[in-house]
Parts: sequence; C-alpha cells; structure tokens
Amino acid sequence: MQSSPKDFLLAVVCVILAMITIQSGASIAKQLFPIVGPEGTTALRLGFSALILCLIFKPWKHLPTAGNRLSILVYGLSLGGMNILFYYAIERIPLGIGVALEFTGPLAVALFSSRRKRDLFWVACAIAGILLLLPDMSSQDSLDPIGVILALAAGACWAAYILFGKKTGTQSSGGATVALGMTIAAIVLVPYGGISQSSAFTWGIIPLGIGIAILSSALPYTLEMVALRNMPAQGFSIMLSLEPAFAALAGFIILGELLTLWQWLAILLVIIASVGSSFSSVKKQKNTLDLTS
Repeated sequence: MQSSPKDFLLAVVCVILAMITIQSGASIAKQLFPIVGPEGTTALRLGFSALILCLIFKPWKHLPTAGNRLSILVYGLSLGGMNILFYYAIERIPLGIGVALEFTGPLAVALFSSRRKRDLFWVACAIAGILLLLPDMSSQDSLDPIGVILALAAGACWAAYILFGKKTGTQSSGGATVALGMTIAAIVLVPYGGISQSSAFTWGIIPLGIGIAILSSALPYTLEMVALRNMPAQGFSIMLSLEPAFAALAGFIILGELLTLWQWLAILLVIIASVGSSFSSVKKQKNTLDLTS
C-alpha cells in the first residue's frame, strides 16, 4: 500500500526530529564516558529507554507472531550493537567523524536498493559529502584505526536496523516493535555495562542516564519507526545523510568541536542529497497516486 504525500512529509519531519534528539543525546553521553565508560553509558541508555518504552507502549499486548520473532530479535540485537559499538568508536574519534563513518551502513542500504538513476545521483552526493568529512589518514592527526573499525561495525548494525526495522514495522505496532527491540538490546547489554562499571555508578548519574535514554533512544527510535512505516527504506536511508551535519552541529554546540570549510562543504552536499531524495520520493508517490486514482 502506497503512503500519501502527507504521510511521507510526516515521515520526513519525524526523521529530522529524531536526528536532532539523537545527536544531542550522543554529545551528552560522551561527557559521561570518563565516569562510567561507554559500557555504563550504554547500559543507562538502553535500560531506561526499554523501561520508558515498555511503560508507554505495553509490548506484551502486541507480541510478535511466530514468523515475525526472528526479525524482532535481529532488530533488537542490531539496535544494541549499533549503540555500544558507536559509543566505543566516539570514545576514540570525534563525534562528527564517527557518525560519518557509521553512515556507511545506511548508504549501503540506499545504494543496493536503488532502482532509478536519479536516486543514484543523490547517493553519489551523499557519498561525496561523507568523504569530505573524513580526515587524511596519512597525516599526523590521523584517526585511531580501532575507532574507525568500530564505527564501520556500528554502520553494519545500522544497516541491519533499517532493513529489519522496516520489516517489523510493517508487520506489527511501531511503538511496540521499538519497545521489544529495545528490551532485547537491554537484556543483553545492561548486565554487561552494569557489571563492568559497577563501582562507578552513583545516584547522581541517574537523571543524566534518563535524559540520555529519552534523547538518544526512546524518542528518536519511536520517531524513526513512524518514518519507516511511511517511506521506502531507500528514502529513509538517504534522508539520514543529514546525520553527520547534525552530529557536527551538536558537537560544536555541546562539546565545542569546530567545523572547517571542508566540513561545511560536506554538510551542504549531504543536505542536497537528502532534499533531492525527498522531493524525488514525493514526486514518485504523487505520480503513483495519480495513476491509480
């Protein structure tokens, strides 16, 4: 069933709001690393997110069918892997660069799902922007190679999150799906983070943990699930080309990371790719509706 242009525009708004909240949350989370490390921060984020989402959406009332359980499981594991690998990565490399490297996952989804030459042009613009965001690896200020590998691994999990999120989102309630996926991730990673950083946890960090959970997981993943139900996976993936721009801006505002001229050019390219893809998808859906009316 084709979603209407109005539904698609709603999905666009949801993706933009999700990117604002998730990158703001990531900037705040990075400041917790010296206290509880990436493991403890992940445990706080996933644990409180799962609790909040379960209270809101009551996923036990919308348990998946037998044929959908594997998709939900992979979706949850992908979500958890994306979270902790990304935190490990930005512990070693800057936030904006980490997001740029992680974005190889959504870009791969967009590239392999493309069927139109025009869409490939928008993907090429996004790739050019991502390449400009990457520093010269041969310079003295080269990136930590382990951080690069971790960010790319997070990108692979992100790709799986998109694909299985789209599949699970069309088969069951979106909010309940996010809650179930978050619960699966929390069951795996909260004990790991709690045990590895048990001596560092204090009551004082609980409010920060709740704030990070809301900004980085509960709110953006719910918004993204709404978006995935109202736009193609390819359009969703290309729209997320804005993610490095939001990460760079959040890093500048919250962490004091400055932007170079090349980074601004990269941001412009990914914005062009995102806007072009959005208009292309709306036009395609409108033409489809006109033909079927």
